[in-house]
Amino acid sequence: MKLIIFSLLFITGLNSFAQSKDFSGEYTRSLGEEGKHLIEYKLTLNADGTFVFHYYKKIQGGTPPETNKYGKGKWNSKDNLITFTSNKNEDFDEKYTLDLNNSTARFITKNPRDKSDKVVKTKLQFLESDISWMQRIDLFKI
Repeated sequence: MKLIIFSLLFITGLNSFAQSKDFSGEYTRSLGEEGKHLIEYKLTLNADGTFVFHYYKKIQGGTPPETNKYGKGKWNSKDNLITFTSNKNEDFDEKYTLDLNNSTARFITKNPRDKSDKVVKTKLQFLESDISWMQRIDLFKI
């Protein structure tokens, strides 16, 4: 009986020290100036493992002047890496055309052991993607 109680307390203690990261939330990035050239990225990671991505581009004098692209699918994490997958049969339609398969992003946040005043914004940094303009993009958590 003592062994069982000790085991339960030990396991509970280990769980309290384990790092739990909350990757879900909204991540955005806006480049350019309103009224001129503007590029916006918005990624929503839902707690159920699904995601929705919106890319908006407005270029003054561009053809077309405005572009909206959407993507959706599933995400999963291992350590600090998040991988995105989309099922061609379920996640693609007339609106959702972006294929984020083979896309990987790193979750970056301030280390909990870092007690300095240094400010590190929580972000996702895309490392790999078949979409060329997604590589090396940082999206900040709001």
